[in-house]
Amino acid sequence: MSIRLYIGNLSKDVQREEFEALFAADQEGIVSIKLITDRKTGKCRGFGFVTVKTDEIADTFVEKYTGQSLQDSELKVEKALPRAKEGDNDGAEANGGGRGKQNRKSGGTVVASTDNGPVKPDPRWAQELEKLKEMLAAQTTAS
Repeated sequence: MSIRLYIGNLSKDVQREEFEALFAADQEGIVSIKLITDRKTGKCRGFGFVTVKTDEIADTFVEKYTGQSLQDSELKVEKALPRAKEGDNDGAEANGGGRGKQNRKSGGTVVASTDNGPVKPDPRWAQELEKLKEMLAAQTTAS
């Protein structure tokens, strides 16, 4: 069974060839290498993935490459979290809680919610929200 590894903390200037060359010494254990780039600019988004053949090779990669320097950035290497399936309601838990699942259509983070009655505003912004509501009410009555 192959294991995906997340390679993070990459410089925006890293090129695909340079990223692949970093792992050239361990090519026999690698299934695939993918650098994630921005669609518009073509520049690295700061991370990539390496898929290796076994869990033992994955552990070796994590130990070997974590903290290694590439263009003055120390690499962060860890086993990648499994992808959540489309329509998965508990995407936040499936992705480890700390990382939210990206909604491809809106670009926002999906937040798991339960229906516990009316939604209350974030207390940090409650006063500002009330002011805005009052201003909006004043505008609509004046019109």
